Amino acid sequence: MKDLNNKCKIAVVQAAPIMFDKQLCTEKTIKFIEEAAEKQSELIVFPELFIPGYPYGMTFGFTVGSRNAEGRKDWKMYYDNSILVPGEETKAIGEAAKKANAYVSIGVSERDPVSATLYNTNLFFSPDGELVAVHRKLKPTGAERVVWGDADKGYFPVVDTPWGTMGSLICWESYMPLARVALYEKGVTLYISPNTNDNEEWQATIRHIAIEGHCYFINCDMYFTKDMYPDDLHCPDEIAKLSDTVCRGGSCIVDPYGHYVTDPVWDKEEIIYAELDMEKVPMSRMEFDACGHYSRPDVLELKIKE
Repeated sequence: MKDLNNKCKIAVVQAAPIMFDKQLCTEKTIKFIEEAAEKQSELIVFPELFIPGYPYGMTFGFTVGSRNAEGRKDWKMYYDNSILVPGEETKAIGEAAKKANAYVSIGVSERDPVSATLYNTNLFFSPDGELVAVHRKLKPTGAERVVWGDADKGYFPVVDTPWGTMGSLICWESYMPLARVALYEKGVTLYISPNTNDNEEWQATIRHIAIEGHCYFINCDMYFTKDMYPDDLHCPDEIAKLSDTVCRGGSCIVDPYGHYVTDPVWDKEEIIYAELDMEKVPMSRMEFDACGHYSRPDVLELKIKE
């Protein structure tokens, strides 16, 4: 591994989006970047689909073999508030990252300007304000597949940072063993996980991955409630069935030994601050490096189609 900066000041933003409103979501993103910058944060991480929110519980009128007109109208509202990459919103976030002199990771619903396909996408911005990596979710989970398309390019992008290689997998992509290995093979030291996953089993998953990859696992989740959904949805009965708290959060940071650097935060918005000791990454790989001497490349091989 290359020599790295020993310390990384990180801010993990557990927050609620302004549901279905890309402009207000972008404004809220910039405010959080500014707040984190006041604490000299060098890396600022936001959840999955922070712009324009995760439409938990909504069907958009899909059933097997049919759709309905009212659900289609709700999908169009979500489509209109998904963003172009690059576009006005990414320009504004890039400017905020540059002003903060920080790396920024954020999940968005990306709208393809040609096909109209939506993608569940994570973006990395550099301290220069440049959009340096775009990762589309490889396989949207469950019913997500009727809203967002499969990634079709740019698989497993990573960014060289002062603290080593940074990459991301979105939510349940982390249950894809070969996708994890693809990041490990690129030497990831910072494993960024934007997600909407507040169950107990997920906490076990992220601690396992931190040990498996001997990397820092950055678990960034949302907190939001059902009263945050727009009032003008065409299928409000779906929202009425939800629990008052739709997603509890659980954002945290796990070190390369599987220990919590910060405990999970539940049921509130909060920026989680920490200073990561990057020396732990190479030290933890002394007896186990998943893609080095422990990997047996003479027996096992992963082929990645970039």
